[in-house]
Amino acid sequence: MKKSNRWLILSGVWLLYVAFGVSATSLAPLVAVIESDLDIQHSAMGVILGAWQFVFILAALPSGILLDRFGSRNVLAIGGLLISVSLLGRSIVDNYLQLLLFVSVFGLGGPIISTGAPKVVAEWFDRSERGIAMGIYITGPGIGAIISLTMTNSVLMPWLDGDWQLVLRFWGWFALASALIWILIARSTKDEQKKEVNFSNNKGVTSALLQIPSVRIVLIMGIGVLFITHGLSNWLPELLRFNGLPIDEAGVWAAIPVAVSIISALIIPRLAIPKRRIKILLVLFLCTCLATIFLRNEIGIPLTIGLLLDGLGRSTMMTVLILTLVEIKGVGENRAGTASGLFFTAAEIGGVAGPITLGIFYDFTGMFSMSLNILMSVALLLIVLLGVLKKHEKLP
Repeated sequence: MKKSNRWLILSGVWLLYVAFGVSATSLAPLVAVIESDLDIQHSAMGVILGAWQFVFILAALPSGILLDRFGSRNVLAIGGLLISVSLLGRSIVDNYLQLLLFVSVFGLGGPIISTGAPKVVAEWFDRSERGIAMGIYITGPGIGAIISLTMTNSVLMPWLDGDWQLVLRFWGWFALASALIWILIARSTKDEQKKEVNFSNNKGVTSALLQIPSVRIVLIMGIGVLFITHGLSNWLPELLRFNGLPIDEAGVWAAIPVAVSIISALIIPRLAIPKRRIKILLVLFLCTCLATIFLRNEIGIPLTIGLLLDGLGRSTMMTVLILTLVEIKGVGENRAGTASGLFFTAAEIGGVAGPITLGIFYDFTGMFSMSLNILMSVALLLIVLLGVLKKHEKLP
């Protein structure tokens, strides 16, 4: 039975996800000024950029347990409030450790939104509408990232007299408003009969999944995918600035792949039916590999091509890979929740390692060539693993 307030509920989840996207990218356009103000090196900044993903790894599974036990309405509110605390806290720091701490707080709120969104969709939408609903809410982080990347240096920094802490405070109030709006929406909707999601709690499920060779391959591929996407997205504004763009224009150009990823996220997963899935993943990995080559150029057509290729692969690699995971023999619908949770827990290892690794090599070499070489190598490794997966699953 369709629920009358489902689209209102979805809009609240989408807004929380926009705040998620703002928080995840809020530091990227400010890297240079923060490093200068707090007197920290690129490698240390890389640790800060990857800190929330490390906490995400530890918090993902407990977040799912809390959502099942206390309900998505209350726990999502806590997630939204934690995101606002993270952003507001960043606006009052005066040293490296304080900034690291408040960025880490985002790692507590972020997984609540990530795991809570599909749960809300499953509770409020019939099977026939879930694809559309997920396609809508998944645009939230991308739109939040575009807002953050385009407005930070071109609008907010000039408006707020170049004070990066006031910029982060502005985003913090935005996140707090999003959380409060969610609370109002959740309280205004009637309690209707919910469909429970099966996040299987059987003790042997996780070990059973890990015994499936194809599952292990997909988990390793997930690590590689987030290594690339988180590493490149966090350092892209600085890379563009290094390539000769002014700091305000770098944020705008960094939004190009985000915009492309939003469009591709709504189109490509629908095309990724089982018989096409391996071929689509191959194209996406090749796009990412080529992007690391074109992004070495100064402003012009080659750089633009690199940004477009980056956006094409950035959002959809993860989505299509999860679709592949769920349909592996031995996983299926009954284990899909556990498999997805396991996937995100593993993949965020790459989410942590990517920004840190790129920061270390940028600090060591003073340029991004080595970092881009590493990303290209990871993309090539993903192509090799894709061939292994195809052989194991006997896919077309």
